[in-house]
Amino acid sequence: MNKKIAFVSAFVLTSIGAFAQENDSIKNLNEVLVSDSKFALAKEKSGKVIVKITAQELEKKSGQSLATILSSVAGVEINGNQSGSGKNLGYYVRGARNRQTLIMIDGIPVTDASGINLEYDLRLIPVEQVESIEILKGASSTLYGTGAAAGVINITLKEATKKEIAGNAYMSFGSQQTTNNTKKYEPQDYSEGFAVNGTVNKFNYYATLNSTETTGISEASAPVNTTYETDAFSKVNSLVKLGFKATSKLDLNFFANYDRIKNDFDSGFDNFSNPDTNLNNSISEQFRFGFSPKYKYNKGEFVLNSAFNTIERNYNVFNSWTSVVDASNYKSRNASIDAFNKYSILEQLFVVVGGQFQFNEMNSVTQYDNISKEIARFSSIDPYVTAVYNSDFGLNINAGARYNTHNIYGNHFVYNVNPSFSFKELPLKLLASYSTAYITPSLYQLYSPYGNLLLTPEESATAEAGFETNLLNKKLMINAVVFQREDKNSIGFYTDPSTYVSNYVNVDGKIKTKGVETMISCAFSDKLKVNGNYSFTQPEEKLNRLIPKHKGNVSLDYQVTSRTFFNVNYQYVDKRTDAFFDGGTFATTQIVLDSYKLVNATVKYELIKSRFNIYLAATNILNEDFVESVGYSTRGRNFKLGFNFLF
Repeated sequence: MNKKIAFVSAFVLTSIGAFAQENDSIKNLNEVLVSDSKFALAKEKSGKVIVKITAQELEKKSGQSLATILSSVAGVEINGNQSGSGKNLGYYVRGARNRQTLIMIDGIPVTDASGINLEYDLRLIPVEQVESIEILKGASSTLYGTGAAAGVINITLKEATKKEIAGNAYMSFGSQQTTNNTKKYEPQDYSEGFAVNGTVNKFNYYATLNSTETTGISEASAPVNTTYETDAFSKVNSLVKLGFKATSKLDLNFFANYDRIKNDFDSGFDNFSNPDTNLNNSISEQFRFGFSPKYKYNKGEFVLNSAFNTIERNYNVFNSWTSVVDASNYKSRNASIDAFNKYSILEQLFVVVGGQFQFNEMNSVTQYDNISKEIARFSSIDPYVTAVYNSDFGLNINAGARYNTHNIYGNHFVYNVNPSFSFKELPLKLLASYSTAYITPSLYQLYSPYGNLLLTPEESATAEAGFETNLLNKKLMINAVVFQREDKNSIGFYTDPSTYVSNYVNVDGKIKTKGVETMISCAFSDKLKVNGNYSFTQPEEKLNRLIPKHKGNVSLDYQVTSRTFFNVNYQYVDKRTDAFFDGGTFATTQIVLDSYKLVNATVKYELIKSRFNIYLAATNILNEDFVESVGYSTRGRNFKLGFNFLF
């Protein structure tokens, strides 16, 4: 038997066997999900296995970045989360690429319209602002539009408490070094911030400011007996949310946030030239604001989610051919207005009807080309409908459709059908779904010098089936899902071998990806809980880059005393294929990266009950030497000490 599969099987069997002897009574509150229908829905009535990371679970992961937390979810690989802080992130949900995963904040899609793949940089969101995260895997364009081909990551930010004034202030510092770094452990990673919030009569508010400063690691991995200069990283995040309860039925909510990232980086690794340089640096700035009124009435609720954001990225890059520093500037503007209404036709049946408007534009100025915002812009209008039926005898059906109208490439239709059945006599839920999705070409793919206005949207269809069971008074939860995704019209980059002319094209044929995901959660007592997950992902060979076929996570939570909490987690990542441009042969070379394992631990102690706590986090405790992406550094054993004061 494969060692990775044997490891997961042994973990499941051991956990079940040990748990069968546990008689402690534990309360298990039913989770409420929103990603499945845009409105609160009890987990047992959902036909999807949606992973929800709650505020309590985020607290247990103190000291970890948002990318690292997400990368511990079954079927999710966030490449770059173990590298230097300035490393770009790659999102591989069920073996898909960045452009196939939609990021949302408080139910509103976020994107960088100037990016090649319309992707959003998760580094712009500090985990300290996050209340919870829902990960919805599978094609989800019916509810969420373009980009939701492989999954949706819906991030919910913190809100005001019921007190007139409350808040917290925190700080942390830790080491930042690679496995081969022989320096003593010393503070090189600093983070601090505060938040204040409250409710006064009909008015509520939430405001927070965060900052991070990191150094100690070179982005490029240095050869043996060679030292590269360190690349600094810093970011500042601010957020303000205001709410007003105009009437018992009408809520008015506003938000605004500003985020800035500054970092040094190295030149691209090509196995020939030296990538290390102290001349490369970048600044990325984001400003978002929006308005979200909600109106509840007798049989339903109306919501308007609107947001506008701008992102500007500036790069200074040393040109080894001309020996000068080239400057590049990218600006993007995006607007999203999503109006939708939930109406309960019957007690067991409600319908969500909505329409979404999106506008994107960009401009860029580089040493190679200029893209004008007067040309590089597009908009779309999408009406959609979803019906959710929850019967008394266990049958649940979620079905819907969306019609996309785009001003550049025309119209597109997507749909989903998601039945599930919960047995009354057995603690078992069976589920299945078939859903389609689409991805619009980006402005860069349309209007850059490599652009192609004849591009058509990528199309995707996902079929999945699985089960979920809760045993022993909901103390033991097990679920498993098998899936297959089929992509067509995938957008690729093609260079003519005779003329060397390059442009974006739609790739002929269909590309299939299949996989299995399983999760288990065992509450041995009210103090001890073990969680585990395993994923098997197999895309077609031509797209199999940086995607582990096998990946597993095991986490143990132990409430040692009423004030002391301990967590330890283990992650196994299978070998992966990577590629780089060989500067000696001028050919793209593929290599296989070895598998690796990580052991991390956190201990937290309340110095003052419900007022002041301290935590110590240790990452890569075994000091595993591994490569996450070819040519880039990865972090070795590091420690972080943090404090949090609540008032």
